[in-house]
Amino acid sequence: MLSPNSVTRQLSDQISLAKAFVVIAKESNNLQFAWELSAQIRNSQVLLSSAATRRVPLTTRESDTAIRDMALLLFQGQQLHYDSATMIMKLKAKIQALEEQMSSVTEKSSKYGQIAAEEVPKGLYCIGIRLTTEWFRNLSLQRKIKERMQMEAKLKDNSLNHFCVFSDNIVATSVVINSTSISSKNPDRVVFHIVTDEINYAAMTAWFGTNQFKGVTVEVQKFEDFKWLNASYVPVLKQLQDAETQSYYFSGHHDDEKTPIKFRNPKYLSMLNHLRFYIPEVFPALKKIVFLDDDVVVQKDLSALFSIDLNGNVNGAVETCMETFHRYHKYLNYSHPLIREHFDPDACGWAFGMNVFDLVEWRKRNVTSIYHYWQEKNVDRTLWKLGTLPPGLLTFYGLTEPLDPTWHVLGLGYTNVDPHLIEKGAVLHFNGNSKPWLKIGMEKYKPLWEKFVDYSHPLLQQCNFH
Repeated sequence: MLSPNSVTRQLSDQISLAKAFVVIAKESNNLQFAWELSAQIRNSQVLLSSAATRRVPLTTRESDTAIRDMALLLFQGQQLHYDSATMIMKLKAKIQALEEQMSSVTEKSSKYGQIAAEEVPKGLYCIGIRLTTEWFRNLSLQRKIKERMQMEAKLKDNSLNHFCVFSDNIVATSVVINSTSISSKNPDRVVFHIVTDEINYAAMTAWFGTNQFKGVTVEVQKFEDFKWLNASYVPVLKQLQDAETQSYYFSGHHDDEKTPIKFRNPKYLSMLNHLRFYIPEVFPALKKIVFLDDDVVVQKDLSALFSIDLNGNVNGAVETCMETFHRYHKYLNYSHPLIREHFDPDACGWAFGMNVFDLVEWRKRNVTSIYHYWQEKNVDRTLWKLGTLPPGLLTFYGLTEPLDPTWHVLGLGYTNVDPHLIEKGAVLHFNGNSKPWLKIGMEKYKPLWEKFVDYSHPLLQQCNFH
């Protein structure tokens, strides 16, 4: 006990215990005692600091008073039942209260983030309104665009490179096409097929009819014109019209809040989100097509995708199973016998967003009927909860050809991505809530998207889109 090191250690131990007593004293509303402890802690810390500064160990004489005064206070704390058992119980209660508070804050943060992700920016809304107004006001524009589309033989020419985008976002879709045209070695061989809804059809048609993209051919359709798209043929359409399903998607009150809020996004009610399973019906004349989500940017020539051998498979996609949470067991309910019997839980997941589809094989294998089978089996939502990826994993199980990871780089809308992957990536995907056209978009990745937006365009300036 007379060792200089022992003196220093004893003071340090007293300070640690006193700090714990300060917490308990404050919780017990004994503020006077908490103040006395804090003052003595400071005195002891000054002694230790002084000794460390002069590089000479504390002596028993100079530390005796501090150790004695602190011992008296610690004894007083013990008389107040500030013993270890009491301290542990109170600290556990405090930790539990803080955890509950943190859980509540996290839930609120998630909800507010989801609301922000679902908003339509004023500028984007303005663009849609102005384009729609121009379309209905300018009959010559309507006539000119319709005549051009009727004469466009490229739309069914299978020697060309066909891409499809299903979206109601004019600017996002424009970025996809603009970035593809700029990155393409032969943009005149590129054909884009856009499918939107009736609300946005006029605006989409006016925008892509009056803007040029280096010779890229652009077709705009609305899914309401598809005669085959009815509840008797499309199970999900019947489900989406169900009032209980709509309530489930919008509120999530029917599963005791167990479903993550990101899967309660009302976008899953949009037929545009489910059309990816009906591509052969949407484009009956085509043999191969590349599907792109509207939240991607293309920065390499994609023509090589059309010569990739899918080895008899239907879907060419980049696998995402580098981490365990991107395997099948993450998306499907393996407590259900149908899932457990038919699918390997450790099978690699893959991503929608940039997919090469062999439509000849799709039709030959009747893949759409496989999708219908699993949708009908999941009418009670026991196989998977929400979203389009889980049914995609089931539908294309054993029919997916892995592509080189550089074709499709994901995560720019929710996480940090390796800069080398971004540099090498052909298609950059802003999957996640932080879309680049929203205020909550990740600032360091926004320039990758914004460089394909012409902010000098009169309409974008009038609508203050930035």
